[in-house]
Amino acid sequence: MEAQQKKKNRFLPFILGGVILIAGYFGFNKVRYMMTHEDTENAYLEADILTVSPKIQGYISKVYVNENQFVKAGDTLFVLDNRDYMLRVQQAEASMHQAEANVGFIAANASTAGANVGTAEANYRTSTAGVESSTSSVQTAQANVDAAQARAWQYAQDFQRYAALLPQKAVTQQQYDAAKAAKENADAALAAAQSQLETAKRQVEVSRRQSEAGKSQTSSYQTQATAASRNVAVARTLSEQRRLDLEQARLNLSYTVITAPASGFIAKKTAQVGQLANVGSPLCSLVSDKNLWITANFKETQVGKMQPGQVVQVKVDAYEDVVFNGKIEGISPATGAKFSLLPPDNASGNFVKIVQRIPVRVVLTDAPDPSRPLRAGMSVKVIVPEN
Repeated sequence: MEAQQKKKNRFLPFILGGVILIAGYFGFNKVRYMMTHEDTENAYLEADILTVSPKIQGYISKVYVNENQFVKAGDTLFVLDNRDYMLRVQQAEASMHQAEANVGFIAANASTAGANVGTAEANYRTSTAGVESSTSSVQTAQANVDAAQARAWQYAQDFQRYAALLPQKAVTQQQYDAAKAAKENADAALAAAQSQLETAKRQVEVSRRQSEAGKSQTSSYQTQATAASRNVAVARTLSEQRRLDLEQARLNLSYTVITAPASGFIAKKTAQVGQLANVGSPLCSLVSDKNLWITANFKETQVGKMQPGQVVQVKVDAYEDVVFNGKIEGISPATGAKFSLLPPDNASGNFVKIVQRIPVRVVLTDAPDPSRPLRAGMSVKVIVPEN
C-alpha cells in the first residue's frame, strides 16, 4: 500500500503541471479573444413594423387576412361599407355637371353682352359721325344763308333804285318788273336758306342726343359685359371646386378598400366584420419581411475602434451553433440614455459613473435562409473581430 501511494505521489506533479498547462492555454486564448474581439448579448433583431389603419370612418364589411398570414404589397386586407361614399360620389357628380352647365349658360350671356357692346360702340361711332356731318351741314347752310342775304340785299337795293326812277320814266316798266322779280326771288332764296339752316341745326341736336344715348347705352352694355365676365369667372371657380369635391369623394371611396402598404406578416389583428373603424384606429400591424437589422447596444468602452462597414458575426439564440455574417451599417450619434423619456441629469445630485451603451446598427449580409427564419425581437449575440 505504501508503495502504491508513493507511486501515485510521484506522478502527481506531472498531473498538476498538465492541468496548469491546459488551464493556461485556455486562459491565454480567452484573454487573446477578449483583446481582439468585442461582443455583446444586449442585441435584438429589428424590422419595419407598420400600423394599418383606415383613412376614413366606416363599418368593416369584409376581412381577408388572418393572424400571422403573409401578404404582398397591394393585397386587399379589409373592405369598409362603401354605400355612403358611393352616394357622395353621385352627389358630387351631379353638382359638378350642374356647375358646368351654369358655366355654359353664363358664358353665353357674357358672349351676348360682348356682342351688345360691339353693336352699341358701332352705333355710337355712327351717331358721332352724324353729329360731325350735321355740324358740317349747319356750317354749309349758314354760308348759304349769308350768300342769300347778300343777294337779297343787292336785289332790294336795285329794286328801290328802279322804283324811284320809274315815275321819272328813267327806266322802263320791263326793267322795273325784272328788278322786282329778282328781289322776290332773292327773298325766297334767303327764306329757303334760312329754313335749311334751322333744319340743319335741329338735325345737329338730334344727332347729339343720339350720340349721347349711344354713349350711355355703350357704357351700360360695358358694365353688363364686365359683370358677365365676373360671373363667368365665379362660375368657373365654382365648377373647379365641384370638380375637386368629386375627386375627393372618389378618393374617399377608394379608401374603403384597405390594402397592404408593403409585403410582410400580419400581426395584432383586431379588425372584425361589423366593427366600426375610426380614422387612424389600428386594425392590424404589418411586420416587413424585407428590411431586417440588428440593434446592438455596446458599451462606450467597446466602440472606440468600430466603424461602418466592419465585418461582424451574429449568433441567434434560437439557432445554436449557427453563425450569421453581417456588417456594421452605422453607429448612433448619441447614447441610448439620451433618447430615453427622462434622460439622466448628471449635473444634479450625487454623481455615480455608469458605463453608457451606444446603439450600433448591424445588417446581415447572408442570403435569407428559409429553414431558419428570423423574427423581429429575437435575442442575438454580436461579435466584432478586430480588423
